[in-house]
Amino acid sequence: MYKKILIATDGSELAGKALSHGLELANKFDAAVTVVTVTELWPPVEMAAQVQSGHAHPIEDFERNVAAWAEKILSAAAAKAEEAGVSCETVHLPDSHPADGIIETALKKDCDLIVMASHGYRGVRKMLLGSVANEVLAHSSVPVLICR
Repeated sequence: MYKKILIATDGSELAGKALSHGLELANKFDAAVTVVTVTELWPPVEMAAQVQSGHAHPIEDFERNVAAWAEKILSAAAAKAEEAGVSCETVHLPDSHPADGIIETALKKDCDLIVMASHGYRGVRKMLLGSVANEVLAHSSVPVLICR
């Protein structure tokens, strides 16, 4: 049924549950997996504040920290995939809106399912924080499995 599954993760405990579920599906269907983590642009206001406070190389430091964080998340996911006996590729997509990055990667990698977590925010929290899962559901042409 599924040949290529994209699993989106931000390294959170909830995303870890989606990763486990996605790997289980991949194992059952003998599907390959691409695990993606997307990091957003650094807010200009924060960047300006760092420069004003005398930080010599804020952009380079930010990019280095983000790359290290993404590598930590993706290597842990790759190790879980190996334990599950699933073929896994990892992708870090920097400087992108998470929902756009997830959809873009799924299309680029020709995935036939996206697996991701949702925190299930409601009401004002959802309005203020948004929902990457809702955006992916609304805009993806690839089927999406949401784990809560």
